[in-house]
Amino acid sequence: MSTAVRYYSRSGNTNALAEAIAQAAGTQAISADASDAALDTPVDVLFVGGALYAYGIDSHLKDYLKTLRAGDAKQAAVFSTSWISKHAIELIKKALSEAGIPVADDVLYVRGKPGAAQLAEAAAFAKRFV
Repeated sequence: MSTAVRYYSRSGNTNALAEAIAQAAGTQAISADASDAALDTPVDVLFVGGALYAYGIDSHLKDYLKTLRAGDAKQAAVFSTSWISKHAIELIKKALSEAGIPVADDVLYVRGKPGAAQLAEAAAFAKRFV
């Protein structure tokens, strides 16, 4: 099963989850603003993560999501961190759906900085898909 992990993180919290998910899924976590973030080949599961910034998702992640097309992934799984709200999950899910990528109902949200328990939860989240 092929997987990819794409995310954007300002504080490092979403990055920490992305790394835990990638390790459990046997892939590499790549920031949405990295030069190699584009999917070269379609994947079975695309994990996408971001956080809420001023009631929206960061423009780097928004721009990346606009590059995705139906067929890039059979399914997407969304994860997020924030101090305030889970709203980023809905925004990411909406962008993925608009791109024609089916989105799993199962999501991962961590409030604040992830600790060991939340990183283990992120690994378990990934394993539910792979």
